[in-house]
Amino acid sequence: MKVDINCDMGEGFGSYVIGQDEEIMPYITSANIACGFHAGDPDVMKKTVKLAVQHGISIGAHPGLPDLAGFGRRPMKVSADEVYSMVLYQMGALYAFVKAEGGKISHVKPHGALYNMAAKSKELSNAIASAVQDFDDQLVLFGLSGSELIKAGKAKGLRVAEEVFADRTYQADGNLTSRRDPHALLTSNKEAVDQVVRMVKEGKVRAVTGEDVSIAADTICIHGDGAHALEFAQFIKNELEKNGIVIQAN
Repeated sequence: MKVDINCDMGEGFGSYVIGQDEEIMPYITSANIACGFHAGDPDVMKKTVKLAVQHGISIGAHPGLPDLAGFGRRPMKVSADEVYSMVLYQMGALYAFVKAEGGKISHVKPHGALYNMAAKSKELSNAIASAVQDFDDQLVLFGLSGSELIKAGKAKGLRVAEEVFADRTYQADGNLTSRRDPHALLTSNKEAVDQVVRMVKEGKVRAVTGEDVSIAADTICIHGDGAHALEFAQFIKNELEKNGIVIQAN
């Protein structure tokens, strides 16, 4: 059994530092780097790409909605054409820095509200998958396990990675619990790791309503901006390896 561990990175902006990118890099296999719309700026992108190349980490574009103030987590009314253009634009921006550092972009993972909107919308999912295909059809498209985005990627002939979340709870339909819900996050490291190990080994997750939901786990998202993010990154990597699960990029 094998699984990728990914983390959203490069999400600072100007003088604002978000996350512990440098400390967490050694414990992940894929970095999703913000491309300037929801977070990040040219200097932050350059620094984060350089770090990822130095650590031999798989580099992914992390395009979001144009909403710095809301960190890309607020849904916006956008058309499929707009989504196509904004995703293509952000991939191109990151590519410039990756090329300058002698690296390559390996995957694409939408951020926040764009990710959640695409999980349920065929139209937006097709727009994202089309942008990825037109940019580079060898890239891996990350999406919520079982979502419309995964289906759209497969329909376009793209390689996909079905993503699960270590510290988020799930609904009976396989969707993540809304962050507005007080039960959206798992706060216990052990509880989060137990959930991940079960998702990888058994292909199941326990919904907040109590029933088991089938799920595929190609890549695990951990967050790098919490107070105990580094501690959790170390813990989850060690526990997965103890369970005989190989950690490697897709």
